[in-house]
Amino acid sequence: MGRGGRCHDLPEVDAFTRVYWDAAAEGRLLIRRCHAPACGRPHHYPREFCPYCWSEDVTWERASGRATLYTWSVVHRNDLPPFGSRVPYTAAVVDLAEGPRMMTELVDTGPPDGTGPGPAPALRPGLPLEVAFRARADGFAVPVFRRRAETGG
Repeated sequence: MGRGGRCHDLPEVDAFTRVYWDAAAEGRLLIRRCHAPACGRPHHYPREFCPYCWSEDVTWERASGRATLYTWSVVHRNDLPPFGSRVPYTAAVVDLAEGPRMMTELVDTGPPDGTGPGPAPALRPGLPLEVAFRARADGFAVPVFRRRAETGG
């Protein structure tokens, strides 16, 4: 995708995934949902068929953007562009509210030691998260997740 060299934080965009990336650029996270009578399950990453029942009766659906943290790993070294300039960062798997698991990055969590960029030490499984989007100069936006804002009550 990147000029002068491959950028490793975006897959190749094709006619099928263009819908997903266009929605992300507008601040919307999409998933796919099967409409086969005995299935109806959502899935992510986007595929043209249901990975559970193999039906091709699937459509795009806007996700709520809410998730919980399933697992994570703090990355301290990555030589692939553009990741090297982001270390340390937190690679994560989140459970979307709609059901599917998604690989992502956690952002805005604070530094591990309070002195610089990076993940906060207080991450825990089940931590409430919400989607955010990392805008890129080329017009693409990549879905990432951050702590969900606390609500009173």
